[in-house]
Amino acid sequence: MKRVFLIVLDSFGIGAAPDAFNFGDDACCNTLKTASNSQLFNTPNLQELGLFNIDGISSTIQAIPYPKASFAKLQEASAGKDTIIGHWELAGVISKSPLPVYPFGFPDEVINEFKQQTHHNILCNKPYSGTQVLLDYGPLHQQTSDLIVYTSADSVFQIAAHQDIIPLERLYEYCEIARNILQGEHAVGRVIARPFIGQYPNYLRTPNRRDFSLMPPHKTVLNILQENQKEVIALGKIADIFAHSGCTKSIKTKNNQDGMAKILEVADENFDGLCFLNLVDFDMLYGHRRNVDGYAQALTEFDGFLGVFLPKLKKDDILIITADHGCDPSCSTHTDHTREYVPMLIYGSNIKPGVNLHTRTSFADVGATILDYFAINSSETQGTSFWNSINAF
Repeated sequence: MKRVFLIVLDSFGIGAAPDAFNFGDDACCNTLKTASNSQLFNTPNLQELGLFNIDGISSTIQAIPYPKASFAKLQEASAGKDTIIGHWELAGVISKSPLPVYPFGFPDEVINEFKQQTHHNILCNKPYSGTQVLLDYGPLHQQTSDLIVYTSADSVFQIAAHQDIIPLERLYEYCEIARNILQGEHAVGRVIARPFIGQYPNYLRTPNRRDFSLMPPHKTVLNILQENQKEVIALGKIADIFAHSGCTKSIKTKNNQDGMAKILEVADENFDGLCFLNLVDFDMLYGHRRNVDGYAQALTEFDGFLGVFLPKLKKDDILIITADHGCDPSCSTHTDHTREYVPMLIYGSNIKPGVNLHTRTSFADVGATILDYFAINSSETQGTSFWNSINAF
């Protein structure tokens, strides 16, 4: 029985990619370097695995002579720097065309159709901070029940509504309506429900967020594993990211702490396949909110989790730690994702320690390696396996 645990530290970039200048003011961004400069940063387990042995790492933390894991720097091949594109690529889908974004708001044809089908007027329709939009439009929303629709630099259509005004299930219905409208040229990566509670100015976004994602354009590693009778356990927002395609089991999480607790529980179970976890707080709470110390503290907490998780790994288990894009919390020109390399650490008793895989030219190599470990051949996904370079047997 083989188990692979794939953990994505959402937004944990390790330095600007060569094409960062094509994606905004990202050329000087380095999420890891920024976080490691905080006094709250303390990651001895990641250091022992080999995080700081990765080529070109910029940090005051030293590489070690004999890292426990093999490691690589991953460069994104897809045309994007968002969650959907990054996760799809990890699972073998390289997106050569970017998903649509709306720096000036959504066009009338989209908004008018949405208004007609939901029987609500809308507020905002601009790129906006998720917390500021509540302060600026929350009171009027409570007076009128008009829906707050906004976007960001990502390919997202977000609907915010007070849970006392718009019940959760109705908000989710409105998101389904938007998802059906947003196809073709307007096929955004995600429609996101953003429920909130409280009274102005003390509004609070709740954990009842739900993502309604675009279906991947072709089969992913998740689908291939499922077709080969392997389990695919999706933790956190993984099932939402893949529109629930290829997932045999989905477990929601509230935050990083809950995600780490859930994967510890799964590690105590017997299954044959993949457990795929996204830890969203790095991005949502600290990267976008420009909270350097918060980001550093979250990495320190994840490192502490590794001290508990690693001893749970069995003989045929593999742990892969990586990311989907960057979000440097020190960036002064925007609050969006940053186009960065991401780290890849792969560890287990079947893995040679200390193999430097250098720079891989696609995140999809991760998915290809997972399939190779399970001895599954597939021409339906992309990526080049590095299994033969790290196989200890």
